[in-house]
Amino acid sequence: MVAVSPLLQRRLLSTSVTKTHHKPHQQWSIKQVTKSNFADTLEDIKSHVSNSDFVAVSLQNTGFFSAPWQRVSPFDTANTAYLKAKYAAERFQVLHFAVCPFTVRASKVTAYPYNFHLFPRAELKMEMPSYSFYCQASSLISMARQGFDFNSCINDGISYLSREQESAAKIQMGNPILAKNVTESTSTLSVADSVFIERIKSHIKNWKKAYKETSTRKEGNQIQDALVRSLRKLVLGNEEYDSRPCMNIDVCSERQAQLVVEMLQEFADDVVPLIIPARGGAMQAVRVVLTSSKEDKDLLQGKLQNDEHELKKKVRGFREVIDLISASQKPVVLHGSLNDLTFIHSKFIAPLPPTVDEFMCSLRLAFPRVIDVNHLMKEISPLRKVTSIPVAISQLKNRFFTPIDMEIPCQAMENEDTIHGPNVVKICELFARLCSILKIDPAAVKSDEEKRASALEAYANIFSPFCTASEEPIDGEIKIWTNNTRTVSCEDLVFLWGFGDRVTAGVLKSLLQESHEAFSKEFDVRLVDNSCAIVIFWQHGLSETFLNTMHKCSDMRGPLREMVSEGLRAAGYETYNRACRLGLWESSLADSLDRALADSDSASEADSKTKCSDRCNEWIINLDDL
Repeated sequence: MVAVSPLLQRRLLSTSVTKTHHKPHQQWSIKQVTKSNFADTLEDIKSHVSNSDFVAVSLQNTGFFSAPWQRVSPFDTANTAYLKAKYAAERFQVLHFAVCPFTVRASKVTAYPYNFHLFPRAELKMEMPSYSFYCQASSLISMARQGFDFNSCINDGISYLSREQESAAKIQMGNPILAKNVTESTSTLSVADSVFIERIKSHIKNWKKAYKETSTRKEGNQIQDALVRSLRKLVLGNEEYDSRPCMNIDVCSERQAQLVVEMLQEFADDVVPLIIPARGGAMQAVRVVLTSSKEDKDLLQGKLQNDEHELKKKVRGFREVIDLISASQKPVVLHGSLNDLTFIHSKFIAPLPPTVDEFMCSLRLAFPRVIDVNHLMKEISPLRKVTSIPVAISQLKNRFFTPIDMEIPCQAMENEDTIHGPNVVKICELFARLCSILKIDPAAVKSDEEKRASALEAYANIFSPFCTASEEPIDGEIKIWTNNTRTVSCEDLVFLWGFGDRVTAGVLKSLLQESHEAFSKEFDVRLVDNSCAIVIFWQHGLSETFLNTMHKCSDMRGPLREMVSEGLRAAGYETYNRACRLGLWESSLADSLDRALADSDSASEADSKTKCSDRCNEWIINLDDL
């Protein structure tokens, strides 16, 4: 018998033996969805989302950050990281949105991927959502290399409106809205309310009576009939809506509109109330439509509901898919949650709120459970620094026995490009492999057993890019390395700039060591970008000593005194936080910090007084990737 080496044996065992459904990503059948086939696709994806356990999503945008320092970095707090992601989401545009409902049963993953091509355009002729957006060359080049069809995107991309934009669009269009049945108000009516209701009720009774009397008369000829109708409209003030008589009741407030709708329940047999919105969101009028019978009333209400449904579909566009995922309450799985979720919130829900706490509250209303595979990856030591999904999958295959069978039922047409968009399928595969290695049962998401379900829930709704579920911050502390518990407060970080463009971190550290007693203790230096460095004092209190020295220009010696005379400046973390909060997004961090220091008004605001207790360890603030 021939002996097989352990390495070869592991490689052989980790290869799936299923041939029927396992396909390399070049053969994956990924349905490409544009405006032309969007309506037909909605029913299919609705069924797949309903029958799935999870929904994976992946976005491709026209850019992510405009300058190196604007990229979310390990030394960012949760709020500064959010502000950076918010700035990118408001500048750049989503062109490709991949959605993949999937289930995991043992080692088998069944996935139904869809690639939606998006492009904002003013289809409703109301200047929404068509607007200018920024493009980053590297992002467009990356999309082109992956086979993204920009012609199809621009010419046949699916438009959309966010929920807030939809509300504004309805007001701008001014279409009558069917008044929903309301319960009678329990509050006591004021004298003014009672007078108003009685006057409207009397007016409606007289209007109905006059209409019925005139409609029963036999006019001598068509000319006389037309003349009588014209006079009746002039005297009674009634018009026609969809060939039915109607009248408008002007109201001054939403309260009056509610009172009118409540009162009209007395005439519910043959009257249909409609709300006519005015620009600015106020109620302009209540339109009362008189029907000839109960059947005619049901027919009108059905038509109004159908028209409203079709209008919503036209207005929402791709947001139909977002609302579908939200309504399903299925866990959303993605890679890099903060960036993707800020884009999703900004484009499809509402403008992003100013703070991360408000953002999280708003987001959870739409997506109660969000799982970022990044946080699962950080539980496995070899993957802590890996950011690429294909690299992560490759390393897992080489190091662990995790046979996963990917079943992708054929959905694409023969002439569709099925190569572009495998990233969302790889997220499904990576999620399944990570769950297998971490002994997490994905099927437990439906389990009633709290212990089984909590294993996966522990990784849900973690939005900090550099936090893990098993190492959640306690009193603002973050631990990343398995064998390194060292932490540092934001109060012990100092930003330095004005030292020249060609100074390395090592050279700068050497110069500082010879310049002040604060640098006689352990400290570290990392470059944020070409213009600015961050100094980490491992002994608490030395940062304040150094900043006081810089402000007073005292106790300096050697290179530090010379660098200060040449323009060296320093500031604490609160200045960096202020620059992000005020949106001072200059191309260099040095320019942004200069502007933040110059803003004397903001210096007295509450955030500059608040102590920043967020912690980051030595590995987190290694900025070699920048």
